[in-house]
Amino acid sequence: MSGVLRVVVVGHTNTGKTSLLRTLSRDERFGEVSDEPATTRQVEGIQLLLSDGEPVVVLLDTPGLEDPDGVLDALDAFAGTERFNAPERVRGFLDSTEAATHYEQEAKVLRQMLEADAAIYVIDCREPVLGKYREELTILTYCAIPVLPVLNFVASPASREAEWREQLARLNLHAVVAFDTVVFDEAGERRLYEKLRTLLDAFDEPLQRLIEDRRQQGEWLRRAAAEYLAELLIDTAGCLRVIPGDLEPAKMREMILRNQDAVRQREQRTVDGLLRLFRFSRRHYDHEQLPLVNGSWGMDLFNPDALKHYGARMGGGAAAGAAAGATLDAATLGATLGVGTVSGTAIGALLGTSIPLRQRIWGRLHGFSEWRVSDETLRLLMLRQMTLIRALLQRGHAAQVPLATGDSAEARWAREPLPAPVREARLKPRWSRLNPELFDPARGDRQVAVQRLAEEILRTLAAGQGAGTADPAPGSGWLGR
Repeated sequence: MSGVLRVVVVGHTNTGKTSLLRTLSRDERFGEVSDEPATTRQVEGIQLLLSDGEPVVVLLDTPGLEDPDGVLDALDAFAGTERFNAPERVRGFLDSTEAATHYEQEAKVLRQMLEADAAIYVIDCREPVLGKYREELTILTYCAIPVLPVLNFVASPASREAEWREQLARLNLHAVVAFDTVVFDEAGERRLYEKLRTLLDAFDEPLQRLIEDRRQQGEWLRRAAAEYLAELLIDTAGCLRVIPGDLEPAKMREMILRNQDAVRQREQRTVDGLLRLFRFSRRHYDHEQLPLVNGSWGMDLFNPDALKHYGARMGGGAAAGAAAGATLDAATLGATLGVGTVSGTAIGALLGTSIPLRQRIWGRLHGFSEWRVSDETLRLLMLRQMTLIRALLQRGHAAQVPLATGDSAEARWAREPLPAPVREARLKPRWSRLNPELFDPARGDRQVAVQRLAEEILRTLAAGQGAGTADPAPGSGWLGR
């Protein structure tokens, strides 16, 4: 017996076989996923590798069983008056003219079944339990290998999971697992591999290694995502620009827009990094709709409506925004930076309220203004990226429908104080990569702050998933409450 487990994935047309392989392999490019029936016409395979590159499982995608009633009649005809055992009956059928013509697709499935160590039978549990499914399962049992039914689309409101479990038990199939290929669930994936272990003693050790490897990969993904976000927040909080008071209005506006673009680009690099991390690509953005449009956020980061959309606190910074804008307009002898007080509101939100008053007065007396990203914008960055991270953690690589983000568990962060590492970054321009002339990559205190912030993000992710983790440390701010 080969050391690599061969599992054939079978089922009726359009039940989600290819989708299951995409999700288990973390490969959105495998096969073709469509609502059209009989998309898969050939047998395709993909390996599941451990982190060190060792293959442990080969998953084989197969065409749908389109005419189980006819195939079952043909198989029964081969029994005749002799006492063929079931696999011999299947082999006799595969050698027949019917298998090469009328039942070509079904024959491809049965040939793979005879060569495999086990089969996963994928069921669209939104469908009613019909006779054709019982016939399919009967055919598969003729191949004399373990069959594990997998109930797909269990997260759908139309799911008939209970009915299917009852029917499968009547067919003596008690090892059943629910696994949704669209709404990814780490625990569900682990249960699938555990069920295979119970059916395949000879492959217990490699399956156990795969389970442990997947667990470690999940932890690494969450930590890496948290660090991506922590780096973004530290860079953005420390971003600082000094604007001379005698700068012409047009040039001042150009500078402010350039600063905004730098922050937008920094956020986009985080988005791109997260999508690469979770192995999603740009070619599926439009129709899969993680909360993005063409790989970017649909609502501009500096649009005041974006703050309202996420419920971010619009207190001192935004309330003082119009005044800040009006002051800047007055300082330029009445020349506006765009649309009067409307532009002033947006600029004021960016200036924020974290600059000490005496420093503002000193800068004003000497004709300088400081441009920083406001607390409100930092909250928006946090909320948007956490929405994306949660979506990626819960999204199978076969998902084809738009993702509804809804109200996130982080809504409370919109109104709570910024976490301590972010507040500290306000005072450390050398921590920010957005200040290239000041940034010092060798600073150890910056890395400590990034790790502290990443730990808070991880605790929040775990709490939102209902994981059993330690309680957040007291006073950990918007992330830890």
